[in-house]
Amino acid sequence: MIKALRWLVLVVAVLAMNFPVLVTLITSFKSARELSTNPGFWINAPTLDNYARVLQVSDRLNIFAYLANSVAAAIIGTTLAIILAFPAAYAIARGDFGRRTLMPVIVNLRAVPLIIFAIPLYMMFQWLGLLDTQLGLGLILTIVNLPLALIILVNAIAEVPIELDEAAKIDGANTIQIMWRIIRPVVRPALVTTFIFGFITAWNEFLFGLMLTTNKAVPMTVGASFFFSASGGGIQWGMASAVMILGALPPMLLGLVMYRQISGSMTAGAVKG
Repeated sequence: MIKALRWLVLVVAVLAMNFPVLVTLITSFKSARELSTNPGFWINAPTLDNYARVLQVSDRLNIFAYLANSVAAAIIGTTLAIILAFPAAYAIARGDFGRRTLMPVIVNLRAVPLIIFAIPLYMMFQWLGLLDTQLGLGLILTIVNLPLALIILVNAIAEVPIELDEAAKIDGANTIQIMWRIIRPVVRPALVTTFIFGFITAWNEFLFGLMLTTNKAVPMTVGASFFFSASGGGIQWGMASAVMILGALPPMLLGLVMYRQISGSMTAGAVKG
């Protein structure tokens, strides 16, 4: 009885937390006519018309281009953030000064509204010719991802015994060799976790995608909004729901595939022998 009650509570909690997603998924399988007569939770006549219309390429709408732009920009933004954050995280983790002074600043940067940087970044990108480019969007996403990458990697590297560094130095290894050959393999789960969280953060970024792209490099978060009134006559709820489901699939699948890496990294160091 107690076990059944626990499962019931778990199912109710899962449904409650994912209710908006379920409603969006159900709406994506309803026709416009059914939505007007049956806006409820059940589907009388499921249809794939909304997905077929979303996947049609036109001069104005191209979901495949939006997806490609988001993938390219997210990979650039996440990879560059890790490349920059890893040596910085090593320096902070191995230095008391860095952990006492720099880490609080880095943590506080996560709380700063990104809109503060909008105008100066737009002017700088306009001057550099990086507006409406995948590279430009990727560079912005690098800045967005850097604080999170540093927080994760500093905590991971701090768990690595400093005796490994000292032993490597006795063997003649320099700092770069220590980071690459000693630290990197040990904190590999944290690097994977940083990439996954960074990719998801970059994928979900809307503000800079809206501000810095107009045509060639429009990401999925911005492109999805174009489908809301694609056919005129008000909001097309079925199409909007279908494009939101398709847009959410890549980061969702990435998180599911790499779940073990994430959980292993998050629990690393929690139990010491």
